[in-house]
Amino acid sequence: MAHVPQSRLFLVLVVAATGYCAAACTQALGPGYTIDKQEIRLRFVPDPQPRIRVDAEYRLRNDGSQPLSSLELRLASPRRFRFADPHAEWDAQALPLEPSPANARNVQLTFPQSWVISAVHTLRVSVEYQPAESNEDTLSFSSDAFYLPAEGWSPQLLPARGIFATGGVPPKTWLLTLRVPDGFLVHTGGRQLKDSRNATERTIHAVQQPKDGYPFVIAGRFHAAQLNAGPETVNLWTRTPQDPGELRQPAEALVRTLQAYNSMFGNRGAESHQLWIVECPVVRGCFTSAASSYANLISKENEKPSAQMASLDTVMIDLRAGATGIAAAAPSLASSWLGYGQNPGFYEQDPPLSALPAFAASRGREVVEGPQVRTETIRRALHFIPVHAEPRPPEDAAVVRAKSLLFFYGLQDRYGPETFNNALSHMLYARRGGGFNLDDLIAAFEQESHQNVAEFVRRWMKRPGVPADFRARYETTASARSANPKEIIP
Repeated sequence: MAHVPQSRLFLVLVVAATGYCAAACTQALGPGYTIDKQEIRLRFVPDPQPRIRVDAEYRLRNDGSQPLSSLELRLASPRRFRFADPHAEWDAQALPLEPSPANARNVQLTFPQSWVISAVHTLRVSVEYQPAESNEDTLSFSSDAFYLPAEGWSPQLLPARGIFATGGVPPKTWLLTLRVPDGFLVHTGGRQLKDSRNATERTIHAVQQPKDGYPFVIAGRFHAAQLNAGPETVNLWTRTPQDPGELRQPAEALVRTLQAYNSMFGNRGAESHQLWIVECPVVRGCFTSAASSYANLISKENEKPSAQMASLDTVMIDLRAGATGIAAAAPSLASSWLGYGQNPGFYEQDPPLSALPAFAASRGREVVEGPQVRTETIRRALHFIPVHAEPRPPEDAAVVRAKSLLFFYGLQDRYGPETFNNALSHMLYARRGGGFNLDDLIAAFEQESHQNVAEFVRRWMKRPGVPADFRARYETTASARSANPKEIIP
C-alpha cells in the first residue's frame, strides 16, 4: 500500500467530512459538548477578611460523536490572582482537579463514569479570591471596593480534544448574579434584569450575551461624578470626592483618544458612548505586573503603569499623582478595539501583527501628549536596529519587535493616514469574531490603496534592518529637532 503524506490524508478527511455534512449535517463530526445553560454567581464578603466567592454552574450536553472521559478547564492565573483551592462537582460528586497533560495552564476534570452521547450533566466550580499579601503583586482589593477585570477570573470551559472537536462556547444568553454590601456602586456588563436589596446586601441579576465580551465587575463605595465630552459620557468613580472641573481636561483628552481609535479601527458600536474611569481600590496589584515586551519601545524609561483596562468601557487608574493619571489611561484604551473576544487570539499574533497593540498604545499617547510622541517612539525603536544589519536570518527578537512596530509607521507614511485607517478598520470589521493574519492585512491595504502592498511588506519584514529611506527620514528629523528644540514636528 502506497504511503499517503499526513497533510494529504488530513485534506482527504476534510473533504470527506464536508461531503458527509452536506448529506446529513445533523450529526456531529467530532467529540464535543454544548453548554445548554450557565450561571456565574459572585458574592463579596467584606468582614472579617474581605473575600470574593465565585460559584459557576453549567448544564452540559454531550452532542459530539463519541463518549467523553474528561474535559479541561482554565482557572485564574496564580500570578494574577490569589485564591484558595478551587472545588469542582459533577452531578454533586466531587471531582479532582489535575494538571492537564496537554497544557500546564489548564486543569483536567476526569469523570467517574464515561459521559455518553446525548447525556446531560451539571458541573459546578467554586473558587474564593483573597487580597494580596504584602509581598505579592497579585490583584488586591479592600473591604469597601474591588474589581475583577474582563477575562481571567471566571472559570473557562475549553473545547474537547480531537479532530472537529467542539465545546466551551457559552449559550446565547446566561446569567451573572452579584451580591455586594448595600451602598456599593456596581458596574458590570450585560443587561440588568433585577436589582434588589435587603438590610445588608444588594443583589443584581445581569443577563450576558456574546456581544458583552468577558464578564467583569467593579463595585465599591465610590464617589461618582459625570462629565459630558462630545458624544461621550465620562463616569468618574473615585475613592474620595474630586472636583469635576479639574478632571475635565484629562477626561476630554481620553475622549479625543476614543475618537482617534474610532477613526483607526472603526467604531466600537452604537452602545459605546459611555466610559468609566475608576480609581483603583488598592493601587498595589491593580495593574498587571508582567510588562509587555514592547513596553520599552513605547514608554519612557522606568515609567510605571498608572492605568489599565478592566473591560470594554472601563479604565482603572492610579490617582495618587492627581488628575494627570486619567490622561495616562489613554494608551490602554486600545484594548477596547483590539481584544476582549472581538478578535480571539489577537494578542498571540506573530510579527509584525503582534506589534499592533503597541502601535495603538503609542497612538493614544500621541493624541494626549502631542505629535512629538510619534518621532520620539520611532527614534527609540530605531536604536534597537543595527544600521548595518547582517544579511543572514534570523534577526534578534528585540530587533524583530522594533521592526514590527516601525512597520506600522512605515505603512502610515507610505499610504497616508486615511488609507491606513480605512484598511485597518475594514480588516478588523471583516474578521470580527475570528482570527486574522498578515495576508488579511495585505489584502485590506491593497483593496484601499490599489497598489502592490505585498512587495512593501517583503521589503520591510523579509530584509535585514529597516529601509534606508525610512531611517534617514527620522534620523534627519531628530537632528533638526536637536538643533531647534522649540520646533514641534508632526
